[in-house]
Amino acid sequence: MDSLSNALTTLRDFVWGPYLLIPLLLGVGLVLSLRLRGIHLRSLCAALRLGLIDRKDESAEGDISQYQALTTALAATVGTGNIVGVATAIAIGGPGALFWMWVTGVLGMATKYAETFLAVRYRTTDAAGEKSGGPQYYLERGLGKPIGRPLALSFAIFATLACFGIGNMTQGNAIAVNVKASWALPEWLTGAVLTVLTFIVLLGGIQSIGRVTARLVPSMILLYLSAGMFVLFTHAGAIPEALVLVFTDAFTGSAATGGFAGASLMIAMRAGIARGLFSNESGLGSAPMAAAAAQTVHPVRQGLVAMTQTFIDTLVMVTFTGLTLIVTGVWKARDPETGERMSAALMTSEAYAQGLPGDWGHYIVTLSLVLFAFSTILGWGYYGERNIERLFGIRAIRPYRFVFTVGVFIGCIAELDLVWTFSDLANGLMALPNLAGLLLLSGLVVRETRAYLHHDPKLIATKSEIEIFMEGRPEWNEWKASESAGAPKDPS
Repeated sequence: MDSLSNALTTLRDFVWGPYLLIPLLLGVGLVLSLRLRGIHLRSLCAALRLGLIDRKDESAEGDISQYQALTTALAATVGTGNIVGVATAIAIGGPGALFWMWVTGVLGMATKYAETFLAVRYRTTDAAGEKSGGPQYYLERGLGKPIGRPLALSFAIFATLACFGIGNMTQGNAIAVNVKASWALPEWLTGAVLTVLTFIVLLGGIQSIGRVTARLVPSMILLYLSAGMFVLFTHAGAIPEALVLVFTDAFTGSAATGGFAGASLMIAMRAGIARGLFSNESGLGSAPMAAAAAQTVHPVRQGLVAMTQTFIDTLVMVTFTGLTLIVTGVWKARDPETGERMSAALMTSEAYAQGLPGDWGHYIVTLSLVLFAFSTILGWGYYGERNIERLFGIRAIRPYRFVFTVGVFIGCIAELDLVWTFSDLANGLMALPNLAGLLLLSGLVVRETRAYLHHDPKLIATKSEIEIFMEGRPEWNEWKASESAGAPKDPS
């Protein structure tokens, strides 16, 4: 077992290391940002309005509203990484790691736009009449079978494996451990309740998931951000110094102060970039699967809505966590009992406790972890379902749901060190074919994006207006034909 663990760790570190996935993710994000002329920045306000205020395209085809698609994707990405992951990055790389997490957020918005555009552009209708899309489809349909099919199938396999690690067992474990620490409930009881709730929601498919996440996600985000805002308010005088430290430390590394052993520039970059990408999932190909189910009148519109997910996850949620750790000084604190550096798992809880009365900080962080992890289970439950359907057909979905929920219970009661390592590796491997496809299909994304935004730069056109100015264009006809086409039956 030790040899297997060491082998998986070595492979994971290589995939997520400075020579493969990190430069590839950043490079693809930079290429798309430049080729799309900063669309993720120019159209951010219009995209936020469309996704959070308008919330849906009237009379559009799809299974759930644009807002529900956004909250489903947020459910999967806003998770333990926003609490523990940020603390881990800063513990390893110092405050400068937060800057590099911001970089991943800005570049990741362009990546998220492109992969979502393609997911909607090449989405299909499965045997149950539901929309289905994502890299497992657009890689094959966009690139053609000789190149695209191996990439599509490899993505589907790795995504299915990932959903049983990062999607259920690790999240269930995080919930059970934190609930026991805060409220002394046994892991098996937490696991039983969580398993039943998960099965009930997943049984209703994407419509059920969309309804739950539309209510759960805004509530949990507002709870966490409100508490964080209170902490920052009570430490308002330290915010300017904290921001200066973030920017200077990003390029110089941490000085050996406060008992902190020091972090080089490369360590700060690697920690911030790796945890930032892991948090917002831009380039992994996961979130586009939820976006493909959205009721939207054009792929550009849903692509822009989806990119706000990365903005909310990394440039808002991660920022709040990072700043609370820095302004309270917890990032360099030591455990009073052992004298060693405080563990990342406890850092955010301690930071919130310093700004909130009594034990409220600990309880709010614990409750946030529970809600974040549960929402991640729901989001990844759907992602796995779409890939199981791609690999084995629609009849495999019901057995998958049962096995997935059983995995939640196992995660609550088992030790999962090996599963965490495997989950990181599977996430990285599913990103590789997706990133290759994004580069190869970037020209199509750029052409069709410019054609649409030429007529509707503010995202306010109605369905009939869009049909008028898009009628007769080859890409419009191809999209409508693709939507009505059936999904591939199986990989054979």
